[in-house]
Amino acid sequence: MPRTARIDAPGALHHIIFRGLERRRIFRDDEDRDSFLDRLGGVLQETGTTCYAWALIPNHGHLLLKTGNTPASKVMQRVLTGHAVYFNRRHRRHGKLFQKRYKSILCQEDTYLLELIRYIHLNPIRAGIVDDLGRLDAYKYTGHSTIMGKTAREWQDATYILRLFSETLSSARCAYRTFIEAGIDQGRRSDLTGGGLIRSLGGWAAVTMERNSTARIKSDERILGDGDFVEAALEQAQDRLERRYALIAAGMDLSTVADRVGQVLDADPGLVWKKGKQPDVAKARSLFCYWAVRDLGITNRVLAEELGLTQPAVSIAVRRGEKIADDMGVQLIK
Repeated sequence: MPRTARIDAPGALHHIIFRGLERRRIFRDDEDRDSFLDRLGGVLQETGTTCYAWALIPNHGHLLLKTGNTPASKVMQRVLTGHAVYFNRRHRRHGKLFQKRYKSILCQEDTYLLELIRYIHLNPIRAGIVDDLGRLDAYKYTGHSTIMGKTAREWQDATYILRLFSETLSSARCAYRTFIEAGIDQGRRSDLTGGGLIRSLGGWAAVTMERNSTARIKSDERILGDGDFVEAALEQAQDRLERRYALIAAGMDLSTVADRVGQVLDADPGLVWKKGKQPDVAKARSLFCYWAVRDLGITNRVLAEELGLTQPAVSIAVRRGEKIADDMGVQLIK
């Protein structure tokens, strides 16, 4: 069965779950965890991605991210690839570290933000890593300790979450902690991580109530939200996909992208095929990579082969190209 495409857009909220291959450990000790968090924080700050919640378990991890202009897939590619390289080198191992594909669930923020924060931050208790809420307060490998003021993570937006509870810091932390404590007995929640229909309806109880209903509920395993939210997200994703198909059907290919780069920069389109670190060449190739990847869906691997670059170099070029396009206010199609 073919894979379903990721669903993303600027400002989208994602619950991301990544696991070790065959449930093996991806964090063997605190040094592994600290390295992962340093890398995660750097990527989030560089890409303008907001983090509301996170938890690291020995064989998996959870993140609750709100994307900026950089898709969640690009953020996770950098974080997970970097950690895998580091982990293999440090532990003198070879081969894949993560399951082939992490899970990314697009979430309806108004309804599920706090529920997801609570679910994610209680992971260490459910996994038996810490015994109770008191120890969780100080456990530095989940975002809960940051919200409680026990650890400092510049890349985690604890302030926004606390303001949902109170404008006064001490009162907000007290109310937040009470909210977290109320979720301890809930255990694992398939409505937050399971099938699309269950999530769309709000849990198993709602599914049971709807069994005899003739109403059709829009659902998708990639989305956590009510039927209207799911439908709107799918329509937006379809619009982006149709735009990509329309560009290709209109004859837009790498050659025409290069022509557009030349037009925008008032330069020779051939610059995109030249090698070197000259500023004009780097600028042209960066804008070219950005439009090829984002608008045409060309993979980093294909571009790397076309341009004689490594895949990480293409990723860097895409990020630079995005900034160039934003600063100039230009698009592939006028």
